[in-house]
Amino acid sequence: MDVQSIIIAAAIVGAVGLFAGLLLGIASEKFKVKVNETEVKVRECLPGNNCGACGFPGCDGLAAAIAKGEAAPGSCPVGGAPVEAKIKSVLDEAAGASEDKPADTNDGSSEEEKKPAQVKVAHVRCRGTCDKAKDAYEYVGPADCRIASNSPGGGPKACANGCLGMGSCVKACQFGAIKIVNGVAVIDRDKCKSCTKCVAACPRGIIEMVPYDAAGEGATALVECSSRDFGKDVKAVCAVGCIGCGMCARSCPTGAITVENNIAHVDYEKCVGCGACKAKCPVKVIV
Repeated sequence: MDVQSIIIAAAIVGAVGLFAGLLLGIASEKFKVKVNETEVKVRECLPGNNCGACGFPGCDGLAAAIAKGEAAPGSCPVGGAPVEAKIKSVLDEAAGASEDKPADTNDGSSEEEKKPAQVKVAHVRCRGTCDKAKDAYEYVGPADCRIASNSPGGGPKACANGCLGMGSCVKACQFGAIKIVNGVAVIDRDKCKSCTKCVAACPRGIIEMVPYDAAGEGATALVECSSRDFGKDVKAVCAVGCIGCGMCARSCPTGAITVENNIAHVDYEKCVGCGACKAKCPVKVIV
């Protein structure tokens, strides 16, 4: 091959490369996706757990909703007040707020006081500890509620709606908010991030989400039982089970408690925390 042929070939390859580069450059400008800078900054503020507790598909989905004004800055239950303050600062900046306006990150209140009342935390509807609830038989197998629930009777605990106490919820919680105490799962409300993974992990469905204030001592009423059996059947297997007598409902001045399927239920929108139901409950299952 002579020199002239090599030069021609190199020129052709160079021309093709230049043409392809021009086409790619034009295409990238024509089809590029515009990035919402506010959304990017909001996403950087979020913790990145992607738990879905906010109701959106992960932190990316929540960031997009906040940037569009479709979700409140405090929608992330995991991040709490500190993350809300950062997001508000980002939104203020995006809206052209004055740079000398300080972010409201510290108003003198504690983290406990700042936690939004509308945030929900997990609550275990069972008080059937080892000394209060009976076992139907001795279970031999893996210490896992989901596996044990496939054994005869749905597990070794005589109450078909009681906590099995083998810790499937503990394993599901990535925030260390749950521990097993005397055979029953106990939730630390201040560590709970409302991710609801424990709710999904419980095979007996006895973990519910309640308002944060409802889980506090002296706040609103909580029923610590899930049994739907008749009273005599409940008493036969557990000393602290709800017997569905209805005394709590009759004593409630605001109509916040109803008894359905032999178990008391609390309407947290109506409950004022007066304690009348707790005082009247004969088995002390309302706290």
